[in-house]
Amino acid sequence: MLQSLRPLLTKILNPLAKHLNINPNIVTVISPFVAVLAAYGFANHMLILGTAAILMSGFLDVVDGAVARYHERSSKFGAFLDSTMDRFADAIIYIGIIFGGYCDWFVGILAIHSAICVSYVRARAESQGADCSIGIAERAVRMIILMIGALIGYFAGDIYFTYIIYILVVLSYFTVAQRILHVWRQLK
Repeated sequence: MLQSLRPLLTKILNPLAKHLNINPNIVTVISPFVAVLAAYGFANHMLILGTAAILMSGFLDVVDGAVARYHERSSKFGAFLDSTMDRFADAIIYIGIIFGGYCDWFVGILAIHSAICVSYVRARAESQGADCSIGIAERAVRMIILMIGALIGYFAGDIYFTYIIYILVVLSYFTVAQRILHVWRQLK
């Protein structure tokens, strides 16, 4: 869904990547630690901190790829590491949200499960040679919705953030279904 922004992001990030001549895997590994800060913020009812930390974690997630591409350090291991760290970050953020009481534990577990399933279905499809870069709620979209929801919760009341989490669970499972159907059409 956000793939159409890639040329614009590349144009913006290339000057930064030019000056960051470091191993992109280092940037990748930092991202889940920033997600811990987001979880801490949510667990302690500091929605602005949680939102800012998600934004920073997402920024690092984009920068690692830009650095890898710019300095021609892209690798299969780097892609694997990036995907793995994204799953850690997703789970850590939702754990903070659960501890903060913004949703009950069952909905929180569904949020973690659905986020992981969205990525798993894509990875499994691609391992079968199918293109699976579709879906209404890919990771970047989910993180944007989560940040907007946290800001709405901060200004309008926690219950609105809770509603956004429920919506994210539904959107994530809908994306899983979209991807399964898409792959089924390709492989049948």
